[in-house]
Amino acid sequence: MKHRLNQHLQAIRLVLARMRRSLSSTLMICSVIGVALCLPAMLYVAVDNVSRATELLQGDAQISLFLKQDIAKSAVTALGEQLRRHPAVSEVRFVDRDTAWREFRSGLATDHPASSLEQNPLPDAYFVKLKQTDPESVSTLQQEMQAWDGVELAQADASWIKRLYALLQLGKQAVLALAILLAFALTVIIANTIRLQIMTQREEIEVSKLIGATDQFIRRPFLYAGMLYGGGGGLAALLLLYAGIVSFNRSVAELALLYGSDFHLHTQWADLSLVLVGTAVIIGWLASYFAVGRSLAKLQQAG
Repeated sequence: MKHRLNQHLQAIRLVLARMRRSLSSTLMICSVIGVALCLPAMLYVAVDNVSRATELLQGDAQISLFLKQDIAKSAVTALGEQLRRHPAVSEVRFVDRDTAWREFRSGLATDHPASSLEQNPLPDAYFVKLKQTDPESVSTLQQEMQAWDGVELAQADASWIKRLYALLQLGKQAVLALAILLAFALTVIIANTIRLQIMTQREEIEVSKLIGATDQFIRRPFLYAGMLYGGGGGLAALLLLYAGIVSFNRSVAELALLYGSDFHLHTQWADLSLVLVGTAVIIGWLASYFAVGRSLAKLQQAG
């Protein structure tokens, strides 16, 4: 066990020494990986913040129930009790037709055609806020309430949420597509880097195999190199992402104050760091594994 641990430590020290000797190229590779990882990460942060803001704004969505003109007062009261007992309803507000008519006429100009109406054309109405305000739940409850006795029209005031949800879904798909595309690109970049390192150390590898070194022993430093490239790129992506978020928040701070808002981008840094760096390390390991495997197979064929 101790011997294996020493072998791994020796491989890590060897890789770090090689990286120090070619520090500029190492920093260049990590920077390229960092930029590639930062792009989907920044898009994810933007979509996630818009999604959080949408959840906060959903409380404004409601269903308006306009009652039939000939509905009895007792039926209006019973309908209100039914709404308050409904498990999906969080708040109920009733506006009777006379109050609605007075408020409506008070906002009219004296020469408006509606101001000359003698009879009140407005119905009694309930304005209902819901506990679940995603578009699917709102649509389901709207259809349910439309079928209730005494309801002339159940109108859901959430069309803008449906459109925003559709845009958010499109944004999430774009994040996924971009992440997959760039993961493939990173695999190619790291694999090509490892392949070039193997070519420059070909003679050393051949000598090692002549004295009995196993493929696992030869592969180990290159696997650690790929993981370190990935990890370094992940850290670079976090630095770029942090700098981008700070710069954005400073830019929009004054604009947000003008509109009485404190909007700013934020994210769960611990979770994002773990996912970003962990994904980069895994990509680096996989790229190195396949690159070393192919290169060793070619060396064996050449030998």
